[in-house]
Amino acid sequence: MADFSNPFRPGAGHKPPWLAGRQEEREEFLRLLEQEAILDNMVLTGLRGVGKTVLLDSFKPLAMERGWIWVGTDLSESASMSEDNLATRLCTDLSPVTSHVVIRTEEARNAGFVADTAEVQHTLDFHTLLDVYKQIPGLSLDKTKGVLEMTWNALSKAAPNARGIIFAYDEAQNLEDRKDKEQHPLSLLLDSFQSLQRKGFPLMLVLTGLPTLSPKLVEARTFSERMFRVMFLDRLSEAESEEAIRKPVEDANCPVYLSDDSADAIVEMSGGYPYFIQFICREVYDAFIQRYDKGEKASVPAVEIEQKLDSDFFAGRWARATDRQRELLTVIAWIGNGDGEFTVQEVVEKSEQMAPKPFGNSHVHQMLAKLTSQGLVYKNRYGRYSFAVPLLGRFIRRQENSDNGGQE
Repeated sequence: MADFSNPFRPGAGHKPPWLAGRQEEREEFLRLLEQEAILDNMVLTGLRGVGKTVLLDSFKPLAMERGWIWVGTDLSESASMSEDNLATRLCTDLSPVTSHVVIRTEEARNAGFVADTAEVQHTLDFHTLLDVYKQIPGLSLDKTKGVLEMTWNALSKAAPNARGIIFAYDEAQNLEDRKDKEQHPLSLLLDSFQSLQRKGFPLMLVLTGLPTLSPKLVEARTFSERMFRVMFLDRLSEAESEEAIRKPVEDANCPVYLSDDSADAIVEMSGGYPYFIQFICREVYDAFIQRYDKGEKASVPAVEIEQKLDSDFFAGRWARATDRQRELLTVIAWIGNGDGEFTVQEVVEKSEQMAPKPFGNSHVHQMLAKLTSQGLVYKNRYGRYSFAVPLLGRFIRRQENSDNGGQE
């Protein structure tokens, strides 16, 4: 058994050994790549642990195989501090693919008794891009559009077969306008690309982020609803989850057999979320190997895995909530299936049934706004709320059951 290496990789953005499902999203992305004029950009959104980063990374080779240039990175909060910061971010991301592009050549005379000249090439590196941005007259929008326009004109000459440039940004929910500081980096991004796309420039945005991303885009610019094809990544189906569980082990030639009951248990525990599948499967196979080596019968150690998952994934988020916020979250966890959508009225009614100190309508509104800013819940476009952390409802119910001695 020493030759077997556990193939499962739980972690933020770590590529799984087998990417199950997401066929619809890949087909939609391929459709966008075939646009003659960029009418649609893409937003990938969903809860943490649903596989947004992994899917975005899988798009890169698809785009490059079809002649697109790919640039991008994670969008940190610092990029959202000012319009100049966002422009610097764009220049930084462009520079690796433009630094080889020669924009002019000059003759330089060497000092000495004998006349000697040499050619000096000026390329479109980061410092050149930033200098161009600073020298263009006008507002930050004018400067940003000018840099992007000049960049594509230079790149299309250096690489005439290039279809266009895809700007792919993960964690895009970090980008927002700061009206109190009179800085609008998100609006700058949207205005720049919408304007250039309207002029026929093949520059496409692909953004990924938490469910708060879409409302931020619409709040910044209402036309963003028509600018983006929004794909909400949900949990995997049972068949896709089982594929994600079984396929890596088949490829790794693991000698341990996973029974149907064990696979079903992992599917149920994970809720179909790719991160949890990776986390649980890694623990399961480590446990299987240990028991196999001891000659013991292998089974899924569900209680032990849930305890470790609670400690590693949920406990830190739960600790940041106040006691009163925890009371509200506990009420929410017992509405319906605990991890679906809910309304303010449903929370108020449920709190009257189970909370020692029920919540009023206005109080719930205020607390949900605070919990949204903390990343624990989010509000969709239809005015309904959901937990922003996958399977948080199950965790909360386990906590309450533990406090009650295991009795629901």
